[in-house]
Amino acid sequence: MPFPDYSPRIPDFIRSRLESYADRPLVLLGDKRLSYREVANESAKLARGLLASGAGKGTRIGLLMPNGPDWIVAWLAATRIGAVLVPLNTFYMPNELGWVMHHADVHTLLTSARFLNNDYLQRLESFAPGLARQTHEIFVPELPLLRQVFVWGECDRAWTKTASALFGSADASSHIDGTFLEAVESCVTPADPMVVIYSSGSTADPKGAIHSHGAIVRHAFNLNSFRDLNSEDRVFSPMPFFWVGGFVFTLMSAMHAGAFMLCEEVFEPGETLALLERERATVVAGWPHYSKAMIEHPSFVERDLSSIRSGNLYDVLPETVRPKDPELRSNSLGMTETGGPHTIDRMDVDLPESLRGSFGHSLPGLTLKIVDPASGEALAPETEGEICVRGYSVMQGLHKIEREQTFDASGFYHTGDAGHVDTDGVLFFKARLGDMIKTAGANVTPREVEVVMESIDTVKSAFVVGLPDPVRGQNVAAAVVLKQGKKASEDDLRTAVRAELSAYKVPRRIFFYRDGELPFTDSGKIDKRRLTEMLTARVEIESDN
Repeated sequence: MPFPDYSPRIPDFIRSRLESYADRPLVLLGDKRLSYREVANESAKLARGLLASGAGKGTRIGLLMPNGPDWIVAWLAATRIGAVLVPLNTFYMPNELGWVMHHADVHTLLTSARFLNNDYLQRLESFAPGLARQTHEIFVPELPLLRQVFVWGECDRAWTKTASALFGSADASSHIDGTFLEAVESCVTPADPMVVIYSSGSTADPKGAIHSHGAIVRHAFNLNSFRDLNSEDRVFSPMPFFWVGGFVFTLMSAMHAGAFMLCEEVFEPGETLALLERERATVVAGWPHYSKAMIEHPSFVERDLSSIRSGNLYDVLPETVRPKDPELRSNSLGMTETGGPHTIDRMDVDLPESLRGSFGHSLPGLTLKIVDPASGEALAPETEGEICVRGYSVMQGLHKIEREQTFDASGFYHTGDAGHVDTDGVLFFKARLGDMIKTAGANVTPREVEVVMESIDTVKSAFVVGLPDPVRGQNVAAAVVLKQGKKASEDDLRTAVRAELSAYKVPRRIFFYRDGELPFTDSGKIDKRRLTEMLTARVEIESDN
Protein backbone atom coordinates (compact mmCIF):
# COMPACT_ATOMS: atom_id res chain seq x y z
CA MET A 1 0.00 0.00 0.00
CA PRO A 2 1.59 3.34 -1.04
CA PHE A 3 2.16 5.89 1.70
CA PRO A 4 -0.33 8.82 1.70
CA ASP A 5 0.58 12.09 0.06
CA TYR A 6 2.30 13.82 2.98
CA SER A 7 5.80 13.87 4.38
CA PRO A 8 6.34 11.10 6.98
CA ARG A 9 7.23 13.34 9.91
CA ILE A 10 5.25 14.10 13.04
CA PRO A 11 4.14 17.67 12.14
CA ASP A 12 2.53 16.41 8.92
CA PHE A 13 1.25 13.26 10.64
CA ILE A 14 -0.66 15.50 13.06
CA ARG A 15 -2.04 17.70 10.28
CA SER A 16 -3.17 14.70 8.25
CA ARG A 17 -5.00 13.26 11.26
CA LEU A 18 -6.75 16.61 11.73
CA GLU A 19 -7.83 16.75 8.09
CA SER A 20 -9.35 13.28 8.23
CA TYR A 21 -10.52 12.70 11.80
CA ALA A 22 -10.58 16.05 13.64
CA ASP A 23 -13.71 15.53 15.75
CA ARG A 24 -13.48 11.79 16.18
CA PRO A 25 -12.33 10.52 19.59
CA LEU A 26 -8.66 9.58 19.84
CA VAL A 27 -8.04 8.51 23.44
CA LEU A 28 -9.85 7.69 26.67
CA LEU A 29 -8.49 7.24 30.18
CA GLY A 30 -10.94 7.24 33.07
CA ASP A 31 -13.24 10.24 32.63
CA LYS A 32 -10.91 12.05 30.23
CA ARG A 33 -11.63 11.82 26.52
CA LEU A 34 -9.81 13.75 23.83
CA SER A 35 -10.57 14.02 20.13
CA TYR A 36 -7.94 14.20 17.41
CA ARG A 37 -8.51 17.97 17.29
CA GLU A 38 -8.11 18.37 21.06
CA VAL A 39 -4.91 16.31 21.09
CA ALA A 40 -3.50 18.37 18.23
CA ASN A 41 -4.37 21.64 19.98
CA GLU A 42 -3.04 20.54 23.38
CA SER A 43 0.18 19.24 21.87
CA ALA A 44 0.66 22.53 19.99
CA LYS A 45 0.30 24.50 23.22
CA LEU A 46 2.65 22.17 25.08
CA ALA A 47 5.11 22.38 22.18
CA ARG A 48 5.16 26.17 22.48
CA GLY A 49 5.71 25.78 26.23
CA LEU A 50 8.66 23.49 25.58
CA LEU A 51 10.13 26.02 23.18
CA ALA A 52 9.71 28.72 25.82
CA SER A 53 11.54 26.49 28.33
CA GLY A 54 14.56 26.26 26.03
CA ALA A 55 13.87 22.87 24.45
CA GLY A 56 14.09 22.55 20.68
CA LYS A 57 15.32 20.44 17.81
CA GLY A 58 17.60 17.68 19.09
CA THR A 59 16.79 18.16 22.78
CA ARG A 60 16.51 14.82 24.58
CA ILE A 61 13.12 14.79 26.33
CA GLY A 62 12.34 11.92 28.69
CA LEU A 63 8.69 10.84 29.06
CA LEU A 64 7.68 8.92 32.19
CA MET A 65 3.91 8.42 32.19
CA PRO A 66 1.35 5.62 31.87
CA ASN A 67 -0.70 5.11 28.70
CA GLY A 68 -3.28 7.83 28.19
CA PRO A 69 -3.99 11.33 26.87
CA ASP A 70 -1.06 12.96 28.68
CA TRP A 71 1.44 10.51 27.15
CA ILE A 72 0.12 11.11 23.62
CA VAL A 73 0.03 14.90 23.99
CA ALA A 74 3.57 14.99 25.42
CA TRP A 75 4.97 12.70 22.69
CA LEU A 76 3.45 14.78 19.90
CA ALA A 77 4.50 18.07 21.53
CA ALA A 78 8.12 17.01 21.84
CA THR A 79 8.52 15.46 18.42
CA ARG A 80 6.65 18.10 16.42
CA ILE A 81 9.41 20.59 17.38
CA GLY A 82 12.16 18.12 16.47
CA ALA A 83 13.09 17.10 20.01
CA VAL A 84 14.11 13.47 20.49
CA LEU A 85 11.72 11.54 22.72
CA VAL A 86 13.04 9.02 25.26
CA PRO A 87 10.04 6.96 26.48
CA LEU A 88 10.77 5.68 29.99
CA ASN A 89 9.54 2.42 31.44
CA THR A 90 7.03 3.09 34.25
CA PHE A 91 8.21 -0.10 35.97
CA TYR A 92 11.76 1.19 36.41
CA MET A 93 13.19 1.18 39.92
CA PRO A 94 15.60 4.00 40.95
CA ASN A 95 18.84 2.59 39.51
CA GLU A 96 17.18 1.47 36.27
CA LEU A 97 15.49 4.84 35.78
CA GLY A 98 18.63 6.79 36.57
CA TRP A 99 20.86 4.64 34.37
CA VAL A 100 18.66 5.09 31.29
CA MET A 101 18.21 8.83 31.84
CA HIS A 102 21.97 9.25 32.19
CA HIS A 103 22.77 7.09 29.17
CA ALA A 104 20.10 8.78 27.03
CA ASP A 105 21.41 12.28 27.86
CA VAL A 106 17.97 13.41 28.99
CA HIS A 107 17.83 17.21 29.26
CA THR A 108 14.12 17.71 30.04
CA LEU A 109 11.90 15.22 31.84
CA LEU A 110 8.11 15.17 31.53
CA THR A 111 6.75 12.93 34.27
CA SER A 112 3.76 11.96 36.34
CA ALA A 113 4.34 12.61 40.03
CA ARG A 114 2.98 9.19 40.88
CA PHE A 115 1.47 6.20 39.14
CA LEU A 116 -0.22 3.50 41.23
CA ASN A 117 2.28 2.84 44.04
CA ASN A 118 5.20 4.37 42.17
CA ASP A 119 6.59 7.68 43.42
CA TYR A 120 8.81 8.75 40.52
CA LEU A 121 10.20 11.86 42.19
CA GLN A 122 11.31 9.79 45.16
CA ARG A 123 12.95 7.33 42.77
CA LEU A 124 14.84 10.15 41.09
CA GLU A 125 16.01 11.49 44.46
CA SER A 126 17.07 8.00 45.45
CA PHE A 127 19.29 7.78 42.36
CA ALA A 128 20.47 11.41 42.54
CA PRO A 129 20.24 12.59 46.18
CA GLY A 130 21.51 16.04 45.22
CA LEU A 131 18.20 16.79 43.51
CA ALA A 132 16.65 17.56 46.89
CA ARG A 133 18.97 20.59 47.21
CA GLN A 134 18.28 21.97 43.73
CA THR A 135 16.06 24.87 42.72
CA HIS A 136 15.25 26.30 39.31
CA GLU A 137 17.80 24.77 36.90
CA ILE A 138 19.18 21.37 37.89
CA PHE A 139 22.88 20.48 38.19
CA VAL A 140 23.58 17.05 39.73
CA PRO A 141 26.57 14.83 38.87
CA GLU A 142 24.48 11.65 38.67
CA LEU A 143 22.42 13.20 35.84
CA PRO A 144 24.82 15.85 34.50
CA LEU A 145 22.77 16.78 31.42
CA LEU A 146 19.38 17.02 33.16
CA ARG A 147 18.24 20.63 33.47
CA GLN A 148 14.50 20.62 34.12
CA VAL A 149 11.70 18.35 35.30
CA PHE A 150 8.04 19.12 34.62
CA VAL A 151 5.50 17.22 36.71
CA TRP A 152 1.89 16.21 36.02
CA GLY A 153 0.11 15.89 39.37
CA GLU A 154 0.62 17.29 42.85
CA CYS A 155 4.24 17.98 43.73
CA ASP A 156 6.09 19.80 46.51
CA ARG A 157 9.68 19.45 45.24
CA ALA A 158 11.56 22.73 44.72
CA TRP A 159 13.61 21.16 41.92
CA THR A 160 10.54 20.51 39.75
CA LYS A 161 8.17 22.68 37.75
CA THR A 162 4.50 22.01 37.14
CA ALA A 163 2.91 20.94 33.90
CA SER A 164 0.49 23.86 34.24
CA ALA A 165 3.45 26.25 34.32
CA LEU A 166 4.77 24.64 31.14
CA PHE A 167 1.42 25.09 29.38
CA GLY A 168 1.14 28.59 30.83
CA SER A 169 4.51 29.66 29.48
CA ALA A 170 3.15 29.14 25.96
CA ASP A 171 0.71 32.01 26.41
CA ALA A 172 3.14 34.08 28.44
CA SER A 173 5.60 34.14 25.54
CA SER A 174 3.76 36.15 22.89
CA HIS A 175 6.57 35.75 20.38
CA ILE A 176 6.24 31.95 20.52
CA ASP A 177 2.89 31.84 18.77
CA GLY A 178 1.35 29.49 16.22
CA THR A 179 3.29 31.06 13.37
CA PHE A 180 6.57 30.58 15.20
CA LEU A 181 5.64 26.95 15.98
CA GLU A 182 5.01 26.34 12.29
CA ALA A 183 8.42 27.79 11.49
CA VAL A 184 10.05 25.39 13.97
CA GLU A 185 8.06 22.46 12.59
CA SER A 186 9.22 23.26 9.07
CA CYS A 187 12.77 22.43 10.21
CA VAL A 188 11.81 18.83 11.07
CA THR A 189 12.59 16.25 8.36
CA PRO A 190 11.79 12.55 7.92
CA ALA A 191 15.50 11.80 8.36
CA ASP A 192 15.67 13.39 11.82
CA PRO A 193 15.79 11.12 14.89
CA MET A 194 12.37 11.05 16.55
CA VAL A 195 12.68 8.56 19.39
CA VAL A 196 15.21 6.50 21.34
CA ILE A 197 13.53 3.36 22.64
CA TYR A 198 15.30 1.33 25.31
CA SER A 199 15.04 -2.40 25.82
CA SER A 200 17.26 -4.97 27.48
CA GLY A 201 20.22 -6.03 25.42
CA SER A 202 22.22 -9.24 25.53
CA THR A 203 24.32 -7.75 28.32
CA ALA A 204 23.19 -6.26 31.62
CA ASP A 205 22.91 -2.73 30.22
CA PRO A 206 19.84 -1.71 28.18
CA LYS A 207 20.36 -0.44 24.64
CA GLY A 208 18.76 2.62 23.06
CA ALA A 209 17.55 2.16 19.50
CA ILE A 210 17.41 5.43 17.53
CA HIS A 211 14.50 5.67 15.08
CA SER A 212 13.75 8.47 12.62
CA HIS A 213 10.44 10.21 11.92
CA GLY A 214 10.26 8.68 8.46
CA ALA A 215 10.89 5.11 9.58
CA ILE A 216 8.38 5.06 12.41
CA VAL A 217 5.58 6.99 10.67
CA ARG A 218 5.90 4.81 7.54
CA HIS A 219 6.21 1.54 9.43
CA ALA A 220 3.11 2.08 11.55
CA PHE A 221 1.20 2.83 8.35
CA ASN A 222 2.57 -0.20 6.48
CA LEU A 223 1.68 -2.58 9.32
CA ASN A 224 -2.00 -1.68 8.90
CA SER A 225 -2.06 -3.35 5.48
CA PHE A 226 -1.93 -6.67 7.37
CA ARG A 227 -4.83 -5.72 9.66
CA ASP A 228 -8.35 -4.37 9.24
CA LEU A 229 -8.36 -1.31 11.52
CA ASN A 230 -10.70 1.52 10.57
CA SER A 231 -11.96 4.83 11.92
CA GLU A 232 -14.97 3.21 13.59
CA ASP A 233 -12.76 0.97 15.71
CA ARG A 234 -12.41 1.26 19.46
CA VAL A 235 -9.09 -0.38 20.28
CA PHE A 236 -8.06 -1.79 23.64
CA SER A 237 -4.54 -3.01 24.29
CA PRO A 238 -2.69 -2.95 27.62
CA MET A 239 0.68 -2.92 25.85
CA PRO A 240 2.67 0.07 27.21
CA PHE A 241 3.35 2.95 24.84
CA PHE A 242 6.97 3.09 26.07
CA TRP A 243 7.67 -0.25 24.34
CA VAL A 244 7.81 -0.51 20.57
CA GLY A 245 4.79 -2.84 20.32
CA GLY A 246 2.50 -0.47 22.18
CA PHE A 247 3.92 2.61 20.49
CA VAL A 248 4.20 1.62 16.82
CA PHE A 249 1.99 -1.44 16.31
CA THR A 250 -0.81 -0.23 18.61
CA LEU A 251 -0.93 3.55 19.14
CA MET A 252 0.49 4.89 15.88
CA SER A 253 -1.21 2.27 13.72
CA ALA A 254 -4.53 3.10 15.39
CA MET A 255 -3.97 6.81 14.69
CA HIS A 256 -3.22 6.08 11.04
CA ALA A 257 -6.64 4.39 10.86
CA GLY A 258 -8.42 7.14 12.81
CA ALA A 259 -9.35 4.69 15.57
CA PHE A 260 -10.17 5.38 19.23
CA MET A 261 -7.72 4.14 21.90
CA LEU A 262 -9.20 2.83 25.17
CA CYS A 263 -6.63 3.12 27.97
CA GLU A 264 -6.63 2.20 31.64
CA GLU A 265 -4.13 2.75 34.43
CA VAL A 266 -3.77 -0.91 35.33
CA PHE A 267 -4.98 -4.18 33.88
CA GLU A 268 -7.45 -5.90 36.21
CA PRO A 269 -9.56 -8.54 34.42
CA GLY A 270 -12.92 -7.57 35.93
CA GLU A 271 -12.44 -3.83 35.51
CA THR A 272 -11.09 -4.31 32.01
CA LEU A 273 -14.10 -6.39 31.01
CA ALA A 274 -16.38 -3.64 32.34
CA LEU A 275 -14.47 -1.08 30.24
CA LEU A 276 -14.74 -3.21 27.09
CA GLU A 277 -18.48 -3.63 27.58
CA ARG A 278 -19.19 0.00 28.50
CA GLU A 279 -17.16 1.50 25.63
CA ARG A 280 -18.24 -1.09 23.05
CA ALA A 281 -14.67 -2.09 22.18
CA THR A 282 -14.24 -3.56 18.71
CA VAL A 283 -10.57 -4.63 18.75
CA VAL A 284 -8.96 -6.26 21.79
CA ALA A 285 -5.31 -7.20 21.44
CA GLY A 286 -2.44 -7.96 23.78
CA TRP A 287 -0.23 -10.73 25.04
CA PRO A 288 -2.04 -14.07 25.54
CA HIS A 289 -2.01 -13.93 29.34
CA TYR A 290 -4.27 -10.85 29.25
CA SER A 291 -6.92 -12.72 27.25
CA LYS A 292 -6.59 -15.79 29.46
CA ALA A 293 -7.11 -13.72 32.62
CA MET A 294 -10.26 -12.10 31.21
CA ILE A 295 -11.75 -15.36 29.96
CA GLU A 296 -11.20 -16.98 33.35
CA HIS A 297 -12.72 -14.07 35.31
CA PRO A 298 -16.11 -14.91 36.94
CA SER A 299 -17.86 -11.96 35.25
CA PHE A 300 -16.77 -12.95 31.74
CA VAL A 301 -19.92 -14.96 30.95
CA GLU A 302 -22.17 -12.08 32.04
CA ARG A 303 -20.60 -9.43 29.83
CA ASP A 304 -22.01 -8.22 26.52
CA LEU A 305 -18.88 -8.21 24.39
CA SER A 306 -20.69 -8.63 21.08
CA SER A 307 -19.08 -5.44 19.72
CA ILE A 308 -15.63 -7.10 19.61
CA ARG A 309 -14.85 -8.14 16.06
CA SER A 310 -11.08 -8.55 16.01
CA GLY A 311 -8.05 -9.28 18.16
CA ASN A 312 -7.07 -12.24 20.29
CA LEU A 313 -9.90 -12.45 22.81
CA TYR A 314 -10.92 -15.39 20.66
CA ASP A 315 -13.84 -16.67 22.75
CA VAL A 316 -16.03 -13.66 21.85
CA LEU A 317 -15.10 -13.26 18.17
CA PRO A 318 -17.74 -14.00 15.53
CA GLU A 319 -17.53 -17.52 14.13
CA THR A 320 -16.60 -16.13 10.71
CA VAL A 321 -13.31 -14.69 11.99
CA ARG A 322 -12.55 -16.93 14.98
CA PRO A 323 -9.45 -19.08 14.29
CA LYS A 324 -9.94 -22.81 14.10
CA ASP A 325 -6.61 -23.11 15.90
CA PRO A 326 -4.67 -20.03 17.13
CA GLU A 327 -1.40 -21.73 16.18
CA LEU A 328 -2.60 -21.70 12.56
CA ARG A 329 -2.68 -17.91 12.48
CA SER A 330 0.44 -16.03 11.42
CA ASN A 331 2.61 -14.64 14.16
CA SER A 332 4.81 -11.60 13.62
CA LEU A 333 8.43 -11.32 14.68
CA GLY A 334 9.96 -8.03 15.62
CA MET A 335 12.08 -6.16 18.10
CA THR A 336 12.83 -2.65 19.27
CA GLU A 337 15.73 -2.38 16.83
CA THR A 338 13.46 -3.06 13.82
CA GLY A 339 10.70 -0.64 14.89
CA GLY A 340 8.34 -3.51 15.68
CA PRO A 341 7.44 -6.44 13.40
CA HIS A 342 9.83 -7.15 10.55
CA THR A 343 7.92 -10.24 9.42
CA ILE A 344 4.14 -10.57 9.26
CA ASP A 345 1.29 -11.91 7.16
CA ARG A 346 -2.46 -11.38 7.34
CA MET A 347 -3.33 -12.25 10.92
CA ASP A 348 -7.02 -13.00 10.28
CA VAL A 349 -6.49 -15.90 7.85
CA ASP A 350 -6.16 -19.58 8.80
CA LEU A 351 -2.89 -21.10 7.58
CA PRO A 352 -2.24 -24.61 6.27
CA GLU A 353 -0.82 -27.13 8.72
CA SER A 354 2.59 -26.83 7.07
CA LEU A 355 2.82 -23.22 8.35
CA ARG A 356 1.84 -23.95 11.95
CA GLY A 357 3.82 -21.65 14.22
CA SER A 358 5.21 -19.57 11.35
CA PHE A 359 5.98 -15.86 11.54
CA GLY A 360 5.19 -14.64 8.04
CA HIS A 361 7.16 -12.98 5.26
CA SER A 362 9.39 -9.93 5.47
CA LEU A 363 7.49 -6.67 5.10
CA PRO A 364 7.98 -4.90 1.77
CA GLY A 365 11.06 -2.72 2.09
CA LEU A 366 12.78 -5.11 4.50
CA THR A 367 15.23 -7.87 3.60
CA LEU A 368 15.82 -10.98 5.67
CA LYS A 369 18.79 -13.32 5.61
CA ILE A 370 19.79 -16.31 7.72
CA VAL A 371 23.48 -16.66 8.51
CA ASP A 372 25.79 -19.03 10.29
CA PRO A 373 26.30 -17.34 13.69
CA ALA A 374 29.97 -18.31 13.74
CA SER A 375 31.07 -17.48 10.19
CA GLY A 376 28.44 -14.97 9.09
CA GLU A 377 27.95 -16.90 5.84
CA ALA A 378 24.44 -16.80 4.36
CA LEU A 379 22.54 -20.08 4.69
CA ALA A 380 20.16 -21.82 2.30
CA PRO A 381 16.39 -22.08 2.97
CA GLU A 382 15.35 -24.64 5.60
CA THR A 383 18.73 -24.20 7.36
CA GLU A 384 18.65 -22.82 10.87
CA GLY A 385 20.86 -19.88 11.76
CA GLU A 386 20.82 -16.28 12.98
CA ILE A 387 18.11 -13.97 11.63
CA CYS A 388 19.45 -10.72 10.12
CA VAL A 389 17.38 -7.76 8.91
CA ARG A 390 18.03 -4.74 6.69
CA GLY A 391 15.66 -2.05 5.48
CA TYR A 392 13.69 1.13 6.09
CA SER A 393 12.31 0.37 9.58
CA VAL A 394 15.60 -0.81 11.06
CA MET A 395 16.99 1.70 13.56
CA GLN A 396 19.51 4.32 12.56
CA GLY A 397 21.81 2.90 15.19
CA LEU A 398 22.27 2.19 18.88
CA HIS A 399 22.87 5.24 21.05
CA LYS A 400 26.55 5.59 21.96
CA ILE A 401 27.56 2.49 19.98
CA GLU A 402 29.48 2.92 16.73
CA ARG A 403 27.78 1.86 13.54
CA GLU A 404 30.46 -0.70 12.73
CA GLN A 405 29.63 -2.49 15.99
CA THR A 406 25.92 -2.49 15.16
CA PHE A 407 25.59 -3.46 11.48
CA ASP A 408 27.60 -5.79 9.28
CA ALA A 409 29.39 -4.66 6.14
CA SER A 410 26.23 -5.15 4.08
CA GLY A 411 24.11 -3.06 6.45
CA PHE A 412 22.29 -5.97 8.08
CA TYR A 413 21.42 -5.98 11.78
CA HIS A 414 22.11 -9.34 13.43
CA THR A 415 19.11 -9.85 15.70
CA GLY A 416 20.41 -12.58 17.99
CA ASP A 417 17.29 -14.61 17.10
CA ALA A 418 17.56 -18.09 15.64
CA GLY A 419 15.32 -19.52 12.95
CA HIS A 420 14.99 -20.48 9.30
CA VAL A 421 13.00 -19.52 6.22
CA ASP A 422 11.25 -22.03 3.99
CA THR A 423 11.54 -22.05 0.21
CA ASP A 424 8.69 -19.51 -0.01
CA GLY A 425 10.43 -17.07 2.32
CA VAL A 426 8.20 -17.71 5.36
CA LEU A 427 10.08 -17.34 8.63
CA PHE A 428 10.07 -19.91 11.41
CA PHE A 429 11.46 -18.53 14.67
CA LYS A 430 13.27 -20.95 16.96
CA ALA A 431 14.70 -19.12 19.99
CA ARG A 432 17.12 -16.46 21.16
CA LEU A 433 20.73 -17.32 20.40
CA GLY A 434 21.73 -15.90 23.76
CA ASP A 435 20.06 -16.38 27.11
CA MET A 436 17.69 -13.38 26.99
CA ILE A 437 14.36 -14.14 28.65
CA LYS A 438 11.16 -12.97 26.92
CA THR A 439 8.31 -12.97 29.46
CA ALA A 440 4.86 -11.62 28.56
CA GLY A 441 6.41 -9.41 25.89
CA ALA A 442 9.16 -7.97 28.10
CA ASN A 443 12.89 -8.66 27.75
CA VAL A 444 14.81 -9.66 30.88
CA THR A 445 18.59 -9.90 30.99
CA PRO A 446 19.49 -12.76 33.37
CA ARG A 447 22.73 -11.19 34.57
CA GLU A 448 20.93 -8.05 35.72
CA VAL A 449 18.70 -10.14 38.01
CA GLU A 450 21.64 -12.28 39.16
CA VAL A 451 23.63 -9.22 40.25
CA VAL A 452 20.74 -7.98 42.39
CA MET A 453 20.14 -11.41 43.93
CA GLU A 454 23.81 -11.87 44.74
CA SER A 455 23.82 -8.55 46.58
CA ILE A 456 21.39 -10.01 49.14
CA ASP A 457 23.34 -10.89 52.28
CA THR A 458 21.97 -14.45 52.49
CA VAL A 459 22.81 -15.36 48.88
CA LYS A 460 26.11 -16.84 47.79
CA SER A 461 25.28 -17.27 44.09
CA ALA A 462 22.26 -16.99 41.81
CA PHE A 463 21.68 -18.23 38.27
CA VAL A 464 18.69 -16.98 36.29
CA VAL A 465 17.05 -18.66 33.29
CA GLY A 466 13.74 -18.59 31.44
CA LEU A 467 11.38 -21.52 31.83
CA PRO A 468 8.75 -22.23 29.17
CA ASP A 469 5.23 -21.05 29.90
CA PRO A 470 2.28 -21.62 27.53
CA VAL A 471 0.78 -18.18 28.21
CA ARG A 472 3.66 -15.82 29.03
CA GLY A 473 6.20 -17.43 26.69
CA GLN A 474 8.76 -17.74 29.48
CA ASN A 475 8.85 -17.22 33.22
CA VAL A 476 11.87 -15.85 35.04
CA ALA A 477 13.31 -18.51 37.37
CA ALA A 478 16.38 -18.61 39.60
CA ALA A 479 18.57 -21.32 41.11
CA VAL A 480 20.08 -20.02 44.34
CA VAL A 481 22.84 -21.22 46.63
CA LEU A 482 22.64 -19.64 50.09
CA LYS A 483 25.66 -18.72 52.18
CA GLN A 484 26.66 -21.29 54.76
CA GLY A 485 24.44 -21.06 57.83
CA LYS A 486 22.04 -18.58 56.21
CA LYS A 487 18.32 -19.09 55.65
CA ALA A 488 15.85 -17.45 53.27
CA SER A 489 12.52 -18.25 51.65
CA GLU A 490 11.34 -17.62 48.11
CA ASP A 491 9.23 -14.73 49.39
CA ASP A 492 12.20 -13.22 51.24
CA LEU A 493 14.31 -13.12 48.08
CA ARG A 494 11.46 -11.93 45.85
CA THR A 495 10.76 -9.04 48.22
CA ALA A 496 14.43 -7.99 48.11
CA VAL A 497 14.59 -8.18 44.31
CA ARG A 498 11.30 -6.32 43.92
CA ALA A 499 12.80 -3.36 45.79
CA GLU A 500 15.51 -3.02 43.11
CA LEU A 501 14.02 -4.20 39.82
CA SER A 502 10.84 -3.92 37.79
CA ALA A 503 8.14 -6.41 38.74
CA TYR A 504 8.43 -8.41 35.50
CA LYS A 505 12.11 -9.13 36.27
CA VAL A 506 11.37 -10.67 39.67
CA PRO A 507 11.72 -14.49 39.47
CA ARG A 508 8.35 -16.20 39.60
CA ARG A 509 10.09 -19.35 40.84
CA ILE A 510 13.19 -19.66 43.03
CA PHE A 511 14.84 -23.04 43.63
CA PHE A 512 17.39 -23.63 46.39
CA TYR A 513 20.47 -25.82 45.91
CA ARG A 514 23.59 -26.72 47.84
CA ASP A 515 27.12 -26.27 46.57
CA GLY A 516 27.98 -28.96 44.06
CA GLU A 517 24.38 -29.64 42.97
CA LEU A 518 24.30 -27.29 40.00
CA PRO A 519 25.67 -28.14 36.53
CA PHE A 520 28.89 -26.43 35.47
CA THR A 521 31.00 -26.72 32.32
CA ASP A 522 34.62 -27.84 32.31
CA SER A 523 35.66 -24.19 32.19
CA GLY A 524 33.82 -23.48 35.44
CA LYS A 525 30.81 -21.66 33.95
CA ILE A 526 27.23 -22.52 34.80
CA ASP A 527 25.67 -24.73 32.10
CA LYS A 528 22.43 -22.85 31.58
CA ARG A 529 21.06 -25.33 29.07
CA ARG A 530 21.29 -28.15 31.60
CA LEU A 531 20.12 -25.86 34.39
CA THR A 532 17.01 -24.93 32.38
CA GLU A 533 16.31 -28.63 31.84
CA MET A 534 16.72 -29.33 35.58
CA LEU A 535 14.37 -26.54 36.65
CA THR A 536 11.82 -27.38 33.96
CA ALA A 537 11.78 -30.99 35.18
CA ARG A 538 11.20 -29.82 38.77
CA VAL A 539 8.26 -27.68 37.67
CA GLU A 540 6.77 -30.60 35.72
CA ILE A 541 7.13 -32.95 38.69
CA GLU A 542 5.47 -30.41 41.00
CA SER A 543 2.58 -29.90 38.57
CA ASP A 544 2.06 -33.66 38.27
CA ASN A 545 1.81 -33.92 42.04
